[in-house]
Amino acid sequence: MTRQDYIRWALQEDLGDGDHTTKACIPPQQRGSAHLLVKAEGVLAGMSTALQVFTQVDPHLEVKTMRHDGDRIQAGDIIMEVTGSVASILQAERLFLNILQRMSGIATRTRLWSDKIAHTNCRLLDTRKTTPLHRVMEKEAVRWGGGVNHRMGLYDAILVKDNHVDACGGIREALAAVQRYLSRENLQLPVIVEVRSLEELDTLLKAGPVDRVLLDNFSVPRLTEALAMLRDFAKDGLKPTLITEASGNIRWDNLVAYAETGVDFLSIGALTHSVEALDLSLKISKIQAP
Repeated sequence: MTRQDYIRWALQEDLGDGDHTTKACIPPQQRGSAHLLVKAEGVLAGMSTALQVFTQVDPHLEVKTMRHDGDRIQAGDIIMEVTGSVASILQAERLFLNILQRMSGIATRTRLWSDKIAHTNCRLLDTRKTTPLHRVMEKEAVRWGGGVNHRMGLYDAILVKDNHVDACGGIREALAAVQRYLSRENLQLPVIVEVRSLEELDTLLKAGPVDRVLLDNFSVPRLTEALAMLRDFAKDGLKPTLITEASGNIRWDNLVAYAETGVDFLSIGALTHSVEALDLSLKISKIQAP
């Protein structure tokens, strides 16, 4: 699904058989301007996508932007102005804001969390815990906030999770099944395996090659121990150094402690699944005489 398709369907959802309030109140020939007012500090994201709403509603609308995706913005900033048919502006308003506020909220949270661990080499990863059909946009917002995208879906990486392991009968069996599948289908995909304990990690290290290990629900002390185990395996020449990722119960108050363990990535669903929209408002600022 393209972004143009998404915007077309979202407009149909909102407009239905017409914006009756605007039809009742605004003459069709009425022209004017509106500006986008920032009401809370944050990071702008989604402007390039949200502006396509105006284009689809009315290609004659004229837009001037003062800020771009990835920019830090402050309360009181005016960051965009649109001029043209007032009716068209009002019809586009809500979808434009919905996209921009949510994506900016994601970018703002990601930047806030990324800045907190900037003194380490650890990076933040998003997850698949995204709004249905919004994933491409929400993952783009994570990037604007300084985060890194995990796999886009089920198709671009192998991620063996706890349910796969349990259904296969163990780490060794699951990994063997993965290798057979990749060989049979002639696929080259990164292989990530989730482990829940030091025992599972030991089994994984002895079982076969993987690209990344996901250490799930490890406490900070247990994660430190796991990373030491990985270093020992690499030092002994038993396995090359693996990319490491930690997930589960990672919060704002323990974020730094996890990042300072030396883990490569922290994957955090809260970057997208429960983010607060950034407070933005579109205000009619000028009405031209009809």
